[in-house]
Amino acid sequence: MNTIRTFMLLAAMTALFMGLGYLIGGAGGAAIAFLVAAAMNLFAWWNSDKMVLRMYKARRVDETVAPNYVRIVKELARRANMPMPATYIVDNPQPNAFATGRNPEHAAVAATTGLIATLTPEELAGVMAHELTHIKNRDTLIMTVTATIAGAISMLANFALFFGGNRDNGPGIVGTLALAILAPLAAALVQMAISRTREYSADAGGAEISGNPLWLASALERMDAAARRAPNETAEANPATAHMFIVNPLNGRGRDNLFSTHPATENRVSVLRQLAQAMGEAARRPWG
Repeated sequence: MNTIRTFMLLAAMTALFMGLGYLIGGAGGAAIAFLVAAAMNLFAWWNSDKMVLRMYKARRVDETVAPNYVRIVKELARRANMPMPATYIVDNPQPNAFATGRNPEHAAVAATTGLIATLTPEELAGVMAHELTHIKNRDTLIMTVTATIAGAISMLANFALFFGGNRDNGPGIVGTLALAILAPLAAALVQMAISRTREYSADAGGAEISGNPLWLASALERMDAAARRAPNETAEANPATAHMFIVNPLNGRGRDNLFSTHPATENRVSVLRQLAQAMGEAARRPWG
């Protein structure tokens, strides 16, 4: 159901993008806008992981530098029957993590120093299993595409705002101004809805890989509380990357509403606890 919903939302965003292009420049304008967006998507597909890792000054580590962290990721990758991703650490006191990469063969996970220092090995396993699920489900690619389309919609909206719409088939001055304001807002709402959908899926998949949903539930509660106290200055300066993290890195964004890139933590924890009850004894196996 989550996969179907994701593709429906992607289709809605694409339709919004193409419709905006048509209203601005007719059929020709829509075609040109589509080609530009396709080029942007291709560039993002190949380079988004490098750009994000560089933005957060992530440094690659191995077992000699961060033995426990890397070994946990390696064991989880084995359990998930997927390639071992590159492991990175971000020097930031806020406990958080994200995954990036165009496919499981070219992927990376990054954990903050705050995450590694704060969580128990079991909680860390729950978090990294969540991130591996994002990679396995190719959520990193989906979110790159949605972010790029949203950016293209904003670009077209700005073009319409400053240069006017299609005079032959356009909606007129008032309609063009309305589109310029509402189209980026609608795209952002769809992007956030997709992000929240994928977070619930990754929670469930991560619980299955780690073997204990309660580890991730405990980690989410501790991380959410700490994120409100420890700011992530890079994320604050680049809010478009907030959806990548397992908990919202932006301070004061804890509610599950239309403008949140993440589900409310209490909702995620509740679902994980219900999953633990369904798993019974299997959810009480120790790590290792």
